[in-house]
Amino acid sequence: MVRLKARYLLCEVCVSDSSRLRLLEERSIYQAVKAAVIKAHGEYGAALFNIGSTVTYVNAYTGVVILRFRKAHYQLLWSALPFITSIWNQGQKVQCFFNCIHVGGTIRTCQKFLVRYGRQQLCRMLPHCKTEAEKQEVRRAVLSCSLRKLGVDDGDKDEDSEEEET
Repeated sequence: MVRLKARYLLCEVCVSDSSRLRLLEERSIYQAVKAAVIKAHGEYGAALFNIGSTVTYVNAYTGVVILRFRKAHYQLLWSALPFITSIWNQGQKVQCFFNCIHVGGTIRTCQKFLVRYGRQQLCRMLPHCKTEAEKQEVRRAVLSCSLRKLGVDDGDKDEDSEEEET
């Protein structure tokens, strides 16, 4: 049996109004990424995208998204992310762009990076909160990134180290 390796792209969805982030859902992000891949690479890109590509994690408060692609062609799919200019969700158009902040071989490495990155972003986001309840929501959302919340895929159970990913 052959184990299929994957790459995880940890992206930040950047919008002008942070309240628009709450409109984001996995399905709408998946459709936007798929449309961008088709726009950039045509039918070949669409075929590669349909093989093993998923939206693994979405945090609607911080705008963090983890995308999973097959290792063999993740760079081709990664190159389509700049073509995303908006995401349609619930009949509303959210103007945004994707900023890829980390590429990892396992979901665990992305999670570790996300914890470090989240601590940095917490200091940046807290001054913009208006109420104490909103501050608590932001803290909870940023610090909630653990493997239990992210969900470990079938192929990731034995991928504890980066040495296996070469």
